[in-house]
Amino acid sequence: MQQRNLWMFASIFALAMAVACGGGGGGGGETAAPAATPAAPAAAPVDSASAGNIAGTVMIEGTPPGAEELRMSSDPVCVQQATNTSSEHFVVGEGNHLGNVFVYVKEGLEGRSFPEPSGVVTLDQVGCRYSPHVFGLRVGQTLAITNSDPTLHNIHATPTANAEFNMGQPIQGMKSEQTFESPEVMVPFKCDVHGWMHAYVGVLDHPYFATTAQDGLFEISTLPPGDYVLEAWHEKLGTQTQNVTVVAGATADVAFTFSVL
Repeated sequence: MQQRNLWMFASIFALAMAVACGGGGGGGGETAAPAATPAAPAAAPVDSASAGNIAGTVMIEGTPPGAEELRMSSDPVCVQQATNTSSEHFVVGEGNHLGNVFVYVKEGLEGRSFPEPSGVVTLDQVGCRYSPHVFGLRVGQTLAITNSDPTLHNIHATPTANAEFNMGQPIQGMKSEQTFESPEVMVPFKCDVHGWMHAYVGVLDHPYFATTAQDGLFEISTLPPGDYVLEAWHEKLGTQTQNVTVVAGATADVAFTFSVL
């Protein structure tokens, strides 16, 4: 009887040690990894059937300064390559319509998310100018910066909410890619080699923005119905804001007028 009791005690002790050491888990004592957190569902696109649009015009009142003649003689290649040597500060079309104005939804989209941006936005250096001069892109969207000129260019972005970068492209055909991680209106670009080269990009966490051409027109489409604040930005004339209500299936008309004193 005593021998049997000793055998039972030994068996129970062995079983307890196996459990304490994880022997019953078949994992060699390793702790099981926590379950992975499921990824957040992708944002659904706005239903075009229940969305509205904004169509607008930007004009200038008064007489804007005449276009400056850019002096490119510091680089003979630029003199040869340039097809346009006028400044782009004031691009005025027929009827005093104003180009190079960046218009975007500033308020009214808080709490919303949108599908990840697709496609690449290109900033080219051609004719010793940045092209386009004013443009927009999304947070995280790829910006491809290319050099189409057979001369050295230096791309120097000076944001305040994003990381600054400064890089050279000495060879024609070179290409670099950058992204911005935070919304910012506007991010200035300059070329430290050619002081007349400037560009501006509006970085947004939504797709509702546009840049006017010389005709001063813009369109922002497929907006969820609601009340919004639009902002129009011009590099020399500053900013203006305007309230607008978007109704499903309708287009709201908006007009901005910048004054030159």
